[in-house]
Amino acid sequence: MTLRYWRDLSAILHQYAQMTFSNPIIEAGLAGLSQLYADRAVTPVEACEAYLSRISRLDPALGAYVHVEADTARAAAHRSAERWAKGEPLSPLDGAPIAVKANIAVEGAPWHAGIEAYRHRIAEGDATVVARLREAGAVILGLTNMHEGAFGAVTDNPWFGRTHNPWRHDYSAGGSSGGSAAAVAAGLCAAALGSDTLGSVRIPSSLCGVFGHKPTQGLLPTDAVAPMSWTLDHVGVHGRSADDCARLLAGCCGAEPELAAEIAEPASLDSLRGATFAVLDLDGFDIDAAEKEAFVGLAGRAAGLGLELETLTLMPAVFAEMRRLGVFISAAESTAAHAEALAATPELFSEAYKGRMIEGERQSAAALARAYRELAELAADVRERLAPFAALLLPTTPMPAFPFTEAHKLTPGALTTLANGLGLPATAFPTGLSDDDLPLSGQALAWDDETSLGLARALALPVGAPLSFRG
Repeated sequence: MTLRYWRDLSAILHQYAQMTFSNPIIEAGLAGLSQLYADRAVTPVEACEAYLSRISRLDPALGAYVHVEADTARAAAHRSAERWAKGEPLSPLDGAPIAVKANIAVEGAPWHAGIEAYRHRIAEGDATVVARLREAGAVILGLTNMHEGAFGAVTDNPWFGRTHNPWRHDYSAGGSSGGSAAAVAAGLCAAALGSDTLGSVRIPSSLCGVFGHKPTQGLLPTDAVAPMSWTLDHVGVHGRSADDCARLLAGCCGAEPELAAEIAEPASLDSLRGATFAVLDLDGFDIDAAEKEAFVGLAGRAAGLGLELETLTLMPAVFAEMRRLGVFISAAESTAAHAEALAATPELFSEAYKGRMIEGERQSAAALARAYRELAELAADVRERLAPFAALLLPTTPMPAFPFTEAHKLTPGALTTLANGLGLPATAFPTGLSDDDLPLSGQALAWDDETSLGLARALALPVGAPLSFRG
């Protein structure tokens, strides 16, 4: 390595070291908070109040939350503080301040999935993933904004407002889980739940500079999660580190302690060495120059850490076809999910969302059956191509964040739908900042959650806190 390389690397690391939250409670993230609680340096009550204060002060301009559960959060934090004082926490998540996407049911709170027709619907019970977090002692802070019906990647919601990108106001936070990713990036929660059908956890994680994990299909239950597509929906997690994502994911596994223990610890670098990893050949892909450069750097870091890499050619047409089938199936299944409300109150759905569902309603049963078959065949073919490799490294989104006022020529979900179609876990992780100071992101798609999270932990270049939210 040249002297210039080490000097440049040192400067980069110094830059990242400065870009942190000034409040140690917020800086601690999810994993750090439990250590602070154990050391009795901070109580869950203090942590809860710190986050609620930040939400009150900073969220009106950001738009990450659509509902805050201040009273119930405080009550849960007090109960957690009593357990920590006795040395009897329920789990490492006891007292953790968590945000939940608005399509996931939280008992007693609005459950509208960003759709005006359901604005006044109150959840009668918790989704299983939320119930498991409560059983682990987590503190639910509130509900986060999302793209209407989860069918989009911008989170410019006509009914509940825009979620701005914490790195730049008037830029999209991505979607559909834009509120969850923005809340994590801005330090308005320690971690968050989202949902991912065509990339809805990983896209906003990419644009907001945080970690986002879509787990193995079926690992987390989707009951009481307002559906976009029963076939492709996943509950996922957002965090400020791979370890935070792993810890939240493990908590959502609930009463499966052996499984939770495995998932709570991402694969170590030593365990990753010896396996062969595929690096996507970007030739022919329409990708922003900054994202492409960051991906080249990502592959270089992987090689420098001793990982064995091979370039894999998967044509852009494969990704495009997977996305086409995903959108087709999602449109049809969204139509079925919301048919009754759409018929009764069509004016309470935006024209854009109605257009998607009308398109879905027009499809014949035979066309939908063919789509299911084609998706299964395509997934089997891609799995065969990936079989020699422990994981595939690829960019998360083809571009960084973009203004609300500009329709970007690139598709945010162009590279994320593949993992949903395969049902395989994928983790988005930061790979630095563009020259324009916007987050860049890579993605690890693997056969198991521990490997994708472990790669994210080993290869990320965390970008710290956005300037406007450090204090």
